Amino acid sequence: MGFLMSKSLDENMKKQQEFMLLNSRLQLERQILMQNQMRERQMAMQIAWSREFLKYYGTFFGLATVGCTVGALKKSRPAMLVPLVPLSLILLYQADMAYGTLLTRMKAEAEQVLDTESYRLQLPHGTPNFESIEKARRAQSTFFIEK
Repeated sequence: MGFLMSKSLDENMKKQQEFMLLNSRLQLERQILMQNQMRERQMAMQIAWSREFLKYYGTFFGLATVGCTVGALKKSRPAMLVPLVPLSLILLYQADMAYGTLLTRMKAEAEQVLDTESYRLQLPHGTPNFESIEKARRAQSTFFIEK
């Protein structure tokens, strides 16, 4: 009788462990998908911001170009066109960010850093672990006095 009961309990425990493993795997997959969707939404917002900024900056650049050109022609001083050089570089950067391949090139560079220069990504004192977090929590805690 005890053997049959023990066998049944072992089978139930095994089924419960399998269920827990499946459930934790499903939860992990959902977390990964959620984090990826959040990352995609953040990138979309960054691209949208760049495009919106480009509209305003393009207007500013156009007005500055007209103003500098008119001023240079009226005063016969071509040096008044010099500020257009850095302004045009900023405009090109923003255009590349909004509609060009800048993000693709940045992704490729990031992949290269991950593949060949991973030592640059290490955190000081290594990756946080439970003990270090718990130590910091205890140092800041005023609610509980633990021995």
